[in-house]
Amino acid sequence: MTVPPPIAMLAELTHRCPLSCPYCSNPVELARAETELATEDWVRVFREAADLGVLQLHLSGGEPASRRDLTDLVRAAREAGLYTNLISSGIGLTEARLAELDAAGLDHIQLSLQGTDAGMADEIGGYRGGFVRKMQVAGWIKAIGFPLTLNTVLHRRNLHQLPRALEMAEEMGARRVEVATVQFHGWALRNRDALMPTREQAKEATRIVAEARVRLKGRLVVDYVPADYHSDYPKRCMGGWGSTGLNVAPDGTVLPCHAAQTIPHLTFENVRHRPLADIWYRSSAFDAYRGTGWMAEPCRSCDRREKDFGGCRCQAMALAGDAGAADPVCVKSPHHAALQARAAAHAAATAPLIHRTAPGRPVPAEPVVG
Repeated sequence: MTVPPPIAMLAELTHRCPLSCPYCSNPVELARAETELATEDWVRVFREAADLGVLQLHLSGGEPASRRDLTDLVRAAREAGLYTNLISSGIGLTEARLAELDAAGLDHIQLSLQGTDAGMADEIGGYRGGFVRKMQVAGWIKAIGFPLTLNTVLHRRNLHQLPRALEMAEEMGARRVEVATVQFHGWALRNRDALMPTREQAKEATRIVAEARVRLKGRLVVDYVPADYHSDYPKRCMGGWGSTGLNVAPDGTVLPCHAAQTIPHLTFENVRHRPLADIWYRSSAFDAYRGTGWMAEPCRSCDRREKDFGGCRCQAMALAGDAGAADPVCVKSPHHAALQARAAAHAAATAPLIHRTAPGRPVPAEPVVG
């Protein structure tokens, strides 16, 4: 097949983060600070990305503000001709630092929201005073004039706050709000019994989003990531594996999607050892699930195969034990009924939150995925 160039790259600058969100989708084993790419490595990668055809650069983590060279990285990305979007919790951003980022050419900020009040936000984020600081940062962003997307991750404990989150996006002057129901990858898998929404909550969120899109049309774009486990068809993960975007992990590992390292039989290349273009066009991991040729039934003959590309490969791996299987979210998957029952059981369970742990600290025993 003819492989088009990617249009977007997610640069995970670090896994360091002041928050300890239980829904974190980063891997259970985080990259340590000493393994992170150096400033000059990232600068080279940004140039390679621009030469490859990447237009949009998303600077993420962890918390990218944990990098002292963040302003230098933004400047280098702009010099390479990339549109820069900073994905941040707000913690670590000061008014002076935001002004420096503005002068360096930062184009856009995506600010995360763990709850619409201090009690909820600080409980979920595991950071006392985080909500107050986040609201202060939102005010600075608005005053400087950065285009803003508000990202709110929803789950059983805070889905009732969705209407207020939409109001807050308007009050902050956001141009876009991302209503993202928690996706169970990485650390989040440990918290399915604590965070899984009920089917009724998922339906209500879909209704609220549909009404908001009509009401706010022309004022606020509402993106929506529905509750996977309660859906009948999977989302088109990453626009299709190896088709529109790529991720670079803190240590330089290049991935087709955020959770791809959970697929054990794939080998991933590193920008320390191979140019980005070679990895995109000529690596086995990126070729593994490109297009539709890899598909088995029921995906191979399905009329949705070029619409959702079989769904999420990492979710198929986690839930069906086979990255080449249909995503169990799909109603045509033989695993769908079991997933629906499992979702109902997780939603009915009661469990304490297991907050994220920092690199180097012991983590709780990993639960059985299934």
